[in-house]
Amino acid sequence: MTPDQQTKTAENRVTWADETVQGSVGAPVKVRVYRGGAVLSHTAPVVVHLHSGAFVAGSLDSGRTVAQLLAEAGAVVASVDYPLAPEHPFPQALDAAFDVLTHIGRGRAAWAGKKPHLYVAGEEAGGNLAAALALMARDQRSPTLAGQILLSPMLDACLATCSVREAKAGPADCQWADGWHKYLGSPAKAAHPYASPIVSSRLAGVAPALLVSAEDDLLRDETLNYARRLRESGVPVRQHLLSAPTGWPCALHDGADDAPWAGALRQSFSEFFADTVTCPSPLSFQQHHVQA
Repeated sequence: MTPDQQTKTAENRVTWADETVQGSVGAPVKVRVYRGGAVLSHTAPVVVHLHSGAFVAGSLDSGRTVAQLLAEAGAVVASVDYPLAPEHPFPQALDAAFDVLTHIGRGRAAWAGKKPHLYVAGEEAGGNLAAALALMARDQRSPTLAGQILLSPMLDACLATCSVREAKAGPADCQWADGWHKYLGSPAKAAHPYASPIVSSRLAGVAPALLVSAEDDLLRDETLNYARRLRESGVPVRQHLLSAPTGWPCALHDGADDAPWAGALRQSFSEFFADTVTCPSPLSFQQHHVQA
């Protein structure tokens, strides 16, 4: 770790290092591993994290804010440098992420001690990939996930929700539409549940979920809709809605360490880890409105 990294992480006791995972398909995948944060009373959870960027942009650096908050909440975090569209359309990013998830799942004890719980997490496009990973893990019955953490996830390729219209996003609307177009390559792929998890007709059996959005979030409605559908399928769901203004989803990759919502998000992560470690029933998860 460089002196600059040490300076940046001394205050919150989180350090990071870059590693490489060799998957079963394609090129090796770079991951950034964050360690430190709060001391938990049990083995630290291991989180495979996917950054934002509308499938076509973003990096390990732009995903630092969320990854560090997860680590501060007590997790060991492996943030994935997944391949971007249009050079790598669906399902290449998902395949790379699943390779990392499988690799870590098989050797998780080496990452965080004896029998740590395994999670997926992501924001915006990364939230899409995390939701799809949860579906894949259920379908392939491996690896076993303790939970999925979805922050303002891109789940609906149609971009036809009220929150999108209310945002009057203008060029930003085109940014997400363009990202979907380049990621899918063909409109027909939007019907695949791994590409657009919200269209899945079978959500039962996926890992318990934490979904977080905000009042001013362009992707608010698809986040809330997915939470409702998961709940109706019997999946334990913890749902948080942050008060405006947050600037989500763009603010999630702006790298602001002092964002007003950071503390609430860190607390949400900590509570979710604690709840899922004790294997709660669906009725034990509540919907919360959180002041940023």
